[in-house]
Amino acid sequence: MDFFDFGTFFFFVAAVVIFLQLRNVLGRRTGNEKPPFDPYSSAQKSNAPETERKTDNVVSLPTRNLNTAPDEADFKAIDKFAEAGTALNNGLRAIRAADHSFDPKNFIGGVKVAYEMIITAFANGDRKTLKNLLSKEVYEGFVAAIDEREKRGETQQFTFIGVGKADYVSAEMQGSQAEITVNLVSEIISATQDKDGKIIEGDAEDIAEVKDIWTFARDTKSNDPNWKLIATEAAA
Repeated sequence: MDFFDFGTFFFFVAAVVIFLQLRNVLGRRTGNEKPPFDPYSSAQKSNAPETERKTDNVVSLPTRNLNTAPDEADFKAIDKFAEAGTALNNGLRAIRAADHSFDPKNFIGGVKVAYEMIITAFANGDRKTLKNLLSKEVYEGFVAAIDEREKRGETQQFTFIGVGKADYVSAEMQGSQAEITVNLVSEIISATQDKDGKIIEGDAEDIAEVKDIWTFARDTKSNDPNWKLIATEAAA
């Protein structure tokens, strides 16, 4: 499995540092994920606030002493994101126990950065960036969609507005692999142009709301701290 650290291309000064961080939040594939699809074509077909789309990236985990076992204070931090005694809380605690660097707040922050990097790279046909952030299966699905778009001579006009919501959905340990699923709600502007420059889908000015569910994973026994996106799904 490959993984990644967080990354951020927003500020040149922090580019290198954030890129390393970005490679920290995407994991690999479980085998149950739905094949990726063109996140923008679905989103643009409807101007309604509920749009479908798929993709993902990296998140930088908090800096901690990896040799220090978690204590009750660490678990209380998890309780802020998931009610104690729930399956989600138990899953996050299990991940924290297996990966002493895991911090629920930092993880969500990293997911937001990874999300923007991935969907932007998809819109721009940036295969190199996607390869560093996605599992093999998810990457192949994204590249196939990009290839088809390019064969038709289509281009994507894309502007990322921001992530308005990022919440934990589930968390669990599968052997030594930590898997976390997050619900994301973002706003984008996207339009598809044909080879003649005519807009055939979407709108170059209207903001569309996109809802996604992404799953990240990493092997907690690996010395590689990177996570990668292993599954994408459009939220209802």
